[in-house]
Amino acid sequence: MSGSERRAQLINVGRGLFAEKGLEGTTVEEIAAAAGVSKPVVYEHFGGKEGLYAVVVDREMGALLELITSSLSKGGPRDLAEGAARAFLTYVDTRSDGFRILVRESPLGTQTGSFATLISDIASQVEHIFVREFSKRGYEPEIAPLYANMLVGMVAQTGMYWLEARSPSIEEVATHLVNLAWNGLHDLQRLPLHNAGPSAPSPADKFPSVQAKEGDEASA
Repeated sequence: MSGSERRAQLINVGRGLFAEKGLEGTTVEEIAAAAGVSKPVVYEHFGGKEGLYAVVVDREMGALLELITSSLSKGGPRDLAEGAARAFLTYVDTRSDGFRILVRESPLGTQTGSFATLISDIASQVEHIFVREFSKRGYEPEIAPLYANMLVGMVAQTGMYWLEARSPSIEEVATHLVNLAWNGLHDLQRLPLHNAGPSAPSPADKFPSVQAKEGDEASA
């Protein structure tokens, strides 16, 4: 086995063990035994389990970001959103160990770690969808990054659920995700107000929805 082949083998072995046990729970002895090599071979290629782990995380982040980026090449806003959701779920399906590692390394809801950084990077990739739609509908485009992070966070959380359930199909899940997000955007209020209780004024009384705005334009 060549040096590059051995390195690739150790990365694959490490990915499986890190997904199952995490970095702290995995030993160099286990990695070497699973690969059928001695411990010095692991140290020679990666300097230790931490080095191997860093390579695995970096490759998984790159694989997911590449899938998302390639899904955003063409189509209308809804098509782009659905394509991005489908790409994310495809990654979860085809590289389950990698997804488990990324989530374990930086759980959803935290602001630090590689996965949190990756979620932010993906949100930046889809942000232009919201900028375009907000500009068309008369909203401030400055709020687009917030909505991009909302969408990506929703998809990521759904990916965690789907990883265990494996049902319905990726196509169906992506369609339902975008259905929720898109119909929510359709009636988005330009300046949403917090509803403090029954006595609070209805935001709809002061700020017409996008649907109402579109209806006015159509009748004009």
